[in-house]
Amino acid sequence: MFGSDYQTPDGTCTRDYIHVEDLADAHVLSLRYLADGCKSDVMNCGYGHGFSVKEVIKMTKKATNSDFRVVEAERRPGDPPAVIADSSKLKEKLRWTPRHDDLEYILRMAWSWEQTR
Repeated sequence: MFGSDYQTPDGTCTRDYIHVEDLADAHVLSLRYLADGCKSDVMNCGYGHGFSVKEVIKMTKKATNSDFRVVEAERRPGDPPAVIADSSKLKEKLRWTPRHDDLEYILRMAWSWEQTR
């Protein structure tokens, strides 16, 4: 865990985690948009809210039914306290609708996939 002294509620970075299927859907919609002759554009993709590193660690332990040691280290230079996407443009222009906005589900699916490797 890189840093626990950020100006966030629990001191760790906050990020907008997204399920890979929702990200893939956004890419497919983007390709269709371009194939239809629409002009290239920049759009953010995310759920519009985030989870802290500590929240993700806690939920990962729950979703995987396992305990693991967390190693704390100094914060990384330039790492912002929070990164949250505003996907309103993506939703409006491409009619993107996320289907998996649930951290525990995201982590359970990722863990399940890792188990097959």
